[in-house]
Amino acid sequence: MAKRIRSKKQLQINRIKAVLADKNKTSEELRAHFGVAQPTVSNWVTNTVQPDVYTFYEIAKFLDVDIRELFVPTK
Repeated sequence: MAKRIRSKKQLQINRIKAVLADKNKTSEELRAHFGVAQPTVSNWVTNTVQPDVYTFYEIAKFLDVDIRELFVPTK
């Protein structure tokens, strides 16, 4: 289940947006791949809501990166 962050100062937990850019992918491609609504993906990339662990794993597979890259830059 996704967790909504309820803080005025938004925490940067994931790097989905940055990794999408690194891989020349769009949030629309991510949305289409997972078959979810655009607001869901928007919430993921803006760190408003975090995907569950399994979804992070699937996002990493889609982007062809180690799952750790979605949290901390490894380069």
